Amino acid sequence: MTGHQGNRYGRSEEARVKIVNAADDLLAEKGFAATTIEGIAKRAGVSKQTIYRWWPAKTDVLLEALVTDATERLSIPDCGSLAADVRAAVAAHVHFLAEDDAGRVLVALAAHARLDPAFAVDFDASFLIEQREREAEPLRRAIARGELGGDTDVTLACATLYGPLHMMTGEQLLRIDIDDYVARWLRSVRRD
Repeated sequence: MTGHQGNRYGRSEEARVKIVNAADDLLAEKGFAATTIEGIAKRAGVSKQTIYRWWPAKTDVLLEALVTDATERLSIPDCGSLAADVRAAVAAHVHFLAEDDAGRVLVALAAHARLDPAFAVDFDASFLIEQREREAEPLRRAIARGELGGDTDVTLACATLYGPLHMMTGEQLLRIDIDDYVARWLRSVRRD
């Protein structure tokens, strides 16, 4: 993923933000298949050539939007305890997946990655690796604080915490009792 600084052709942060937001909005409104570079350009008020000069495909624009949104919305500060950290993380994930346009981008790009092996490599490198680190951070803090054993399998614990959320529909996510979900997960991870 490239950083956007501006250049002699007028490439600017403002234009980048407009393009990324337009891509995100179009996907949420029209779906992945109907989101096109032409549509993104029109919504952002830029030329198609401008987009192609910066990103080779719509998936690259959408991936940049996802990375930006996930970094901003799914980074959980230290709330002081494993229970508080996990509750904040689950609440953020539920909102992101059920109510945020960025959640639709995540679902669409994850599905596309299953169908396009070359994009899957980019998706992993640009998004998944960093996202898994964000998800693991509350557990690592809990291990450092002694709330979880040092032998806790952080990867497995994260999979059992976040995996079910990714399998639910928006309606199911909105009906979830976050406190109960977190309490049951805490009991399961502390038994080990």
